[in-house]
Amino acid sequence: MKNTKTNKLNIALWLSLVLVLNLGCERELSDDATVATFAQTGEIFTDNFVAMGSNFYFPFADSKLDAFSVDTREGFESNASYRVDVPNDTDPTGNYAGAILRVDGAGRDLSGFNVLTFYAKASRGVSVDAIGFGQDFFENKHQVTANNVSVGTNWQKYYIPIPDPSLLVNERGVFWYAAGTQATGGSGYVLWFDEIKFEKLGTIGQPRPGIANGDDITIDSFIGVTAAVTGLIHTVSLPTGIDGTVAPAISYFQFSSSNPSVATVDNTGIISVLAAGTAKITATLGGVQANGSVTINSLGDFVLAPTPSRDPSNVISIFSDHYNNRPVDFFNGFWQPFQTTESADFVVNGDNILNYTNFNFVGNRFGNPPVNATNFSNLHLNMYIPGQVPANLDFLISIVNFGPDGVEGGGDDTRQQVFFNASDFVANTWATLEIPITLPQRSNIGLIIYENVNASTLRNFYLDNIYFYIE
Repeated sequence: MKNTKTNKLNIALWLSLVLVLNLGCERELSDDATVATFAQTGEIFTDNFVAMGSNFYFPFADSKLDAFSVDTREGFESNASYRVDVPNDTDPTGNYAGAILRVDGAGRDLSGFNVLTFYAKASRGVSVDAIGFGQDFFENKHQVTANNVSVGTNWQKYYIPIPDPSLLVNERGVFWYAAGTQATGGSGYVLWFDEIKFEKLGTIGQPRPGIANGDDITIDSFIGVTAAVTGLIHTVSLPTGIDGTVAPAISYFQFSSSNPSVATVDNTGIISVLAAGTAKITATLGGVQANGSVTINSLGDFVLAPTPSRDPSNVISIFSDHYNNRPVDFFNGFWQPFQTTESADFVVNGDNILNYTNFNFVGNRFGNPPVNATNFSNLHLNMYIPGQVPANLDFLISIVNFGPDGVEGGGDDTRQQVFFNASDFVANTWATLEIPITLPQRSNIGLIIYENVNASTLRNFYLDNIYFYIE
């Protein structure tokens, strides 16, 4: 025991001398020195999980939490697979299956791979909503999504390309999926995955990144407006001989502006308009020029809608930065198959504006619960038409009450309709529309619809300060 203590003391003394000498001889790393890297393991599930740790399965909070299992009777040229039991849409424990697989511990260095591959099949032909990698429930900085993946009843290999492998040097989110029943009429089914892994394939080629879905678009804007670059895509040729397109996270792109004095763009794709003029926003991904661009045509200063002055206690607000808004289901339901209206909402100096483009009709729904406007006399909204006001404009606003059952389309709905024409508007100026509510029953108002009737040429308008009030 005595000798052991002496040896330990001697070792400690020797280590302290080495530490002093090292501190006294500190120098920079040589060019030959290497930096510690993370595990370069590509396999995720090959009959069982590979180097994932013990706590790696994280279902989405609103999904069916127990939808996953390891199936020991089914596999691709094996006896095991990753099984997902997608529930019926009426399942009270969750109406879809979705989860991420996140490495438990340090991430992986995936920079040596260029594609995530896996085999999959289903109990019936289905379109899986989304499959990908890069979700970690933290920043999701390197998320990549393949949308609407068609899966048949026989095993088939699938490929999800990595847009820029050099960024994935410490990645924990190695696989994720979300599968619902929208395309199966609400009926559940089974998905199987196997041989899930990252690979380096020489048959992945011809990278074609894109912004604005690869289109060259022009947006009229104003000083103080901020907007996001959208429509991020990345297309490559696959070993199957066809193209595969995924939706990459914004972090894969590097953005630039042709005229930063007019509009800048940051590394998160947020465009800020600074002055009148024109600026073209473009991007690269991994050194490859992205298809598509966003040209900002700044018209100068934007005049905000008149500031509401009514007492908040006399207001039920649907959309305004000056009142507390009630819950809204959507400001654009993208109703199919006939609606063409799209949204390009923007913010001017902190004030949110609804911007409808390619307009034919659109709705604001707030039916959960509907508005009880029994004691409210009017609907107020501000509307702005940029450019020219069409001479043949017929703009229809419908206020829909869901009836005693409080359910849209329940058979007892009623609506009030009000027309506005060209004489009610001045181009590039906010119009204030005050609509007296004449509905005899108004305790369950849940929808406002805007329609372009009589084939007028109106394609774009802005809305702000939508609210009910007591006169």
